[in-house]
Amino acid sequence: MEVSDGNQRQPLLDESHRQPESDAVFSAGSRDIGPISGLGDFGREFMVESKKLWYLAGPAIFSFVSKYSLGAFTQIFAGHVGTIELAAVSVENSLIAGFSYGVMLGMGSALETLCGQAVGAGKMDMLGVYMQRSWVLIMGMACALCMLYIFAGPILLVIGQDPEISQAAGTFAIWMIPQLFAYALNFPVTKFLQAQSKVMVIAVIAGVAMVLHPLLCWLLMVKLQWGLQGAALVLNATWWFVVAAQLAYVFSGTCGQAWSGFSLQAFHNLWGFFRLSMASAVMLCLETWYFMALILFAGYLKNAEISVDAFSICMNILGWTIMVSFGMNAATSVRISNELGALHPRTALFSLVVATITSILIGLALALVLFIWRNEYPSLFSNDTRVQDLVKELTPFLSFCIVINNIQPVLSGVAIGAGWQAIVAYVNIACYYLFGIPVGLILGYTLDWGVKGIWLGMISGTVVQTCVLLVIIYKTNWNKEASLAEDRIRTWGGHQKAIANIEDTGEDK
Repeated sequence: MEVSDGNQRQPLLDESHRQPESDAVFSAGSRDIGPISGLGDFGREFMVESKKLWYLAGPAIFSFVSKYSLGAFTQIFAGHVGTIELAAVSVENSLIAGFSYGVMLGMGSALETLCGQAVGAGKMDMLGVYMQRSWVLIMGMACALCMLYIFAGPILLVIGQDPEISQAAGTFAIWMIPQLFAYALNFPVTKFLQAQSKVMVIAVIAGVAMVLHPLLCWLLMVKLQWGLQGAALVLNATWWFVVAAQLAYVFSGTCGQAWSGFSLQAFHNLWGFFRLSMASAVMLCLETWYFMALILFAGYLKNAEISVDAFSICMNILGWTIMVSFGMNAATSVRISNELGALHPRTALFSLVVATITSILIGLALALVLFIWRNEYPSLFSNDTRVQDLVKELTPFLSFCIVINNIQPVLSGVAIGAGWQAIVAYVNIACYYLFGIPVGLILGYTLDWGVKGIWLGMISGTVVQTCVLLVIIYKTNWNKEASLAEDRIRTWGGHQKAIANIEDTGEDK
């Protein structure tokens, strides 16, 4: 089979070599869609692709929201224990755990490119090896990040956070080290299962955790009055329950050729795998850290405790909605990587179109609901009327952010599925850190607009980043991306010796 790329003919993998999975929504033996010639064709293909997308996105959204709710529920109960307790949990979740979450989720996202394209090409036997390589690297990163947790209190003081908040958050961070290692095991196994479209099991496990967690929080934090100690105990236990349940499913033999046991291949070519993982980590971390900076800058404003609490509540709400878009991100990356791995460039592009339209509609609906209930929801998070009033003032900014942040993760999902992580990392640096943050600081501090100015500037960075990604996608040669996916599969597919010095994904692009 060949695909035209300009005037050149590029040989691609013979589809007869592919091994379709019986339970996957993607069939490796299916054909690429034909050209869309009218509204009738568009509507018909839109419905077909929507069914495939929502088969993945529905459970993925539920599982992301459920897992995010673990920290969010903890913050809710901490807010009813005391203001300092809320600030401590918020700062630890947003800055310390949030930093680590971004690093390890990003490193795990390398599996979305490799495992997704391997499934599309029928190379199921390499999925387990990919997951084990990711475990080796991310567990090593978790050991390094322990220092951040141990010295969290002094670090927060150095960067200018309130001393009382820094001390409480630093103590809480030390108690949360077990969660760090749960992250390290969870992200690779989640991506491993997602690539095979085994999303229902992830959703069921996350749903059970979400139901049990608030009950245990109420029992330990409120009823038994264990405070922050109870919060740490429950949050650690819940995350380790999620990890143990997912591993039990994988080890039970339900994944077929994708899991054949532990292998020494996991320790081969780690440097090349590390480079790919770090490209993914940098791309995602630059996005997650961007909004964490809001919490940091709020700590320098007048009435820092009120500003931090109000921002934390808004970030909590935004985080819940971003988890919805992250579910769409995961589904999009699976669809894109599967279709590129199977040499279906037109279907890959159409998957992006469907995911983007769907995400915009979801974002508008969520923003409308939040705006309607803007006078009621702040009381769920804090008993302090000053915090509630500031949250109400910030709700219009939050509503706009929800719409924008339902589009951006889908575009990032395309980048992960196609292997463009390094390119998007550079885009994020320019749009977020060289444009958005400086504008926010000028508006917030120089022009004295306060928290509204900081947030407005950072929203502008997100808008610019979204526009740049849309231009990149518009100019992409999808036939060439399908050919590059074949090269990536051949390099990492286990039928040839993997090349340790694999080129960065940005150079592929």
